[in-house]
Amino acid sequence: MIRPAVASDRTFVLNLASRLVDGFDAPRHRTKPELIEGDRRALEAWFDNPSKEGEAMLIAELDGQPAGVAYLVTLIDYFIERPHAHLSVLAVEKQAEGKGVGSALLEACQQWARSRGSDRLTLSALVTNNRARALYERKGFGGEYIRYVLPL
Repeated sequence: MIRPAVASDRTFVLNLASRLVDGFDAPRHRTKPELIEGDRRALEAWFDNPSKEGEAMLIAELDGQPAGVAYLVTLIDYFIERPHAHLSVLAVEKQAEGKGVGSALLEACQQWARSRGSDRLTLSALVTNNRARALYERKGFGGEYIRYVLPL
């Protein structure tokens, strides 16, 4: 079951932030704590203002318990200057992996995007996160560009 997040989901969601860096190495110019804190900050900001226009947080439940989260925002496409849905965070509890939770959340994200008139759903994945990238590609996402970083 997929449902909108509520205030009582805050602890569950914030605790999932560390799952976003499990199972792969951080890119050489980032640390895992830095990545976790960035996602945690964005998730916390949503809970501080859950009615912000153009954003949504969805919770997946498995056997009546929260098992995953998707956080969606609206971005403006650089090339065509139109708004579109962007999946900012997708995380699933370790014990829920392989049970269709991530796929169900992706489907719900697509429905949310369509319901808002979006003609696309975008997301970003770290180049070192092969597992997530494989899931996204299996679900029909395709790469558009790679962001390069030169630490100074």
